[in-house]
Amino acid sequence: MHSLSQVMTHAVTAMGPALEPWCELSSSYRPQAFRIQWASVPWMNREAHALRRQVFCQEQGLFDGDDEDDIDRQAPSVRSLVALSCLAGEPDEVLGTVRIHEALPGTWWGSRLAVRRDWRQHGKLGSTLIRLAVCSAHAQGCTEFLAHVQAQNVPLFRRMHWQVLDEMVLHGRVHALMRADLDHYPPCTTPYAGFVLAQGGGA
Repeated sequence: MHSLSQVMTHAVTAMGPALEPWCELSSSYRPQAFRIQWASVPWMNREAHALRRQVFCQEQGLFDGDDEDDIDRQAPSVRSLVALSCLAGEPDEVLGTVRIHEALPGTWWGSRLAVRRDWRQHGKLGSTLIRLAVCSAHAQGCTEFLAHVQAQNVPLFRRMHWQVLDEMVLHGRVHALMRADLDHYPPCTTPYAGFVLAQGGGA
């Protein structure tokens, strides 16, 4: 009588050598569509926070170990937005994120805008995260939308109809306090559906 392990060993041997993993997608595959939306399931929030740690802690050194702060603990008033690559029409992984929250009635803030390093040349992920951030807050009764913007990102925000109100140093870096012109951000009432982008495109 053979043991189970002997039977399994014989069966594997009879099948021949192990096969390499197989996939129809080539190693150079790039997603053809992206969705920018409010995070809707736990894995999206987990990946968004991981991306924030990668950008603000590891790359920029603004925080030691973790960038989580009191704003993150204000749930459910805080929303994470995510830029997702799509595979066969389904969300696959988080490539960018930003968070929004209502600090006072009608006054909303955006913060922690981050795009994964290998996707920063796409040109539309960051700007569409900004657009959904303001448009979705506008639909929630926002009358003023503000953000502290790192100096290198000020030109992008200016192109997107934001105004510089003040300048300051935060976490050792120059930031501009900026305000969005809500006339250029119509309310988005379907933030979990968000916006869909095709591959490519300039800023």
